[in-house]
Amino acid sequence: MNINFEKPDLMTSALIEIDVQNDFCPGGALAVAEGGKVIAPLNEIARRFAAAGAPVIATQDWHPAGHCSFASTGKKTAEGEVLWPDHCVQGTAGADFHRDLDLAPVTLIVRKGFRPAIDSYSAFFENDRKTATGLAAYLNGLGVKTVYLGGLATDYCVFFSAMDAVKLGFTVYLLQDAVRGVNYPEGSVEKALDTMKSAGVVMA
Repeated sequence: MNINFEKPDLMTSALIEIDVQNDFCPGGALAVAEGGKVIAPLNEIARRFAAAGAPVIATQDWHPAGHCSFASTGKKTAEGEVLWPDHCVQGTAGADFHRDLDLAPVTLIVRKGFRPAIDSYSAFFENDRKTATGLAAYLNGLGVKTVYLGGLATDYCVFFSAMDAVKLGFTVYLLQDAVRGVNYPEGSVEKALDTMKSAGVVMA
């Protein structure tokens, strides 16, 4: 990861760590292959941001039991909708941040997906595409112009967060060493990366 983080630049930047939770890491209910490998680079970058006084945000899937995204509900899927194994249920160990993720630099935790009838991939909007998480207002209030994204998973929550950040007017960097994807359906990671590049996301 060849990024020259300079303090003046970081004063208008933020790091967003997406869903580095037990259920998305090896051994979890919805484990991403090599998901744990995002932690070390994120910790390193987060400490550099914190040392410069720049914000570090961590997002957390926070689903109620019986959430609409769970295949266990027996719900039929609409076109383009994905149902998942039960994961990141509020108050469970699976919903906790991975123990190796350093939360000391984190200045804000954004919980998403807690509405029973709406799923949430993006750090900025629920999947109805209109219910805001409040993150954009927080970043704008701090004068943030640039966001760096890492975490899980490349082709879902990271992807939707990056695309929304671009639409909201932020300059967006994807920390390629600090993301891993589900790749479901097959090819979704490559498609997500290509789409992000076309939208102006910088691959860092």
